[in-house]
Amino acid sequence: MSFTAILRKSASAATPLASRLVRVGQRDYHSALFSALKCQVNLPRKSPSFVPFLQRYCSAATETPRPSSTESLLRVIESEIKDAQENDDNDRVEEIPKDFPFKIDDNAGQQTVILTREYEGELVKVEVHMPDFVTGEENDVDDDKEQPVQSSIPLVVTVSKKSGTCLQFNCVAYADEITIDSISIGAPETSEDEMAFDGPNFHDLDENLKKGFHKYLEIRGIKASTTNFLHEYMISKDSREYMGWLSNLKQFIEA
Repeated sequence: MSFTAILRKSASAATPLASRLVRVGQRDYHSALFSALKCQVNLPRKSPSFVPFLQRYCSAATETPRPSSTESLLRVIESEIKDAQENDDNDRVEEIPKDFPFKIDDNAGQQTVILTREYEGELVKVEVHMPDFVTGEENDVDDDKEQPVQSSIPLVVTVSKKSGTCLQFNCVAYADEITIDSISIGAPETSEDEMAFDGPNFHDLDENLKKGFHKYLEIRGIKASTTNFLHEYMISKDSREYMGWLSNLKQFIEA
């Protein structure tokens, strides 16, 4: 066998061996690399302090919740109820004078009180509204002095005949004084959608005519002694209705 043939045979035998050595080396390298990565990935799992820290953080977050807006609103309402109970005469009941000529129809939750009476075949009905409060005079220059609180009560007085025709007065009752703003005449065939003519401005009428209408109301029970009692009665009702409104509001929020 020639020397060249021997060399070709040795090289041919060495090639598979070299390939196997390369593949073995690659397997060892990949195995080592995977092991190293595995150790790095598993490293946090072996840390004993991470999980307790997370548990303590979550526990602290759930133990101190912020008060909700509903709870804050309820506290404000309860505080307002307490102040109203301390400052207002909610339980005061106005004693009706013996000479009070009207029957009082007062329903809780309503803004008005209805007074009724009969006078010489006429039905007199008075719709009494909640009082308006004014402090002092609007044109007062001296702001340092404390001004007294004055109240006024809007009244709608309706005098009806048996035929159905009625005379309606829009009035305002002050302390010891009643003013008339307008007068209108209603007919039984007039629908509610139709607006009756209120007549001219009452203050523009003849002075004798104005005095005559004031006397007309007075003999039917619309006088200073009646409206002075109504002032006290409606102020007391306003306090009761406010307390009832607060209580109903609290119950709704709590539900």
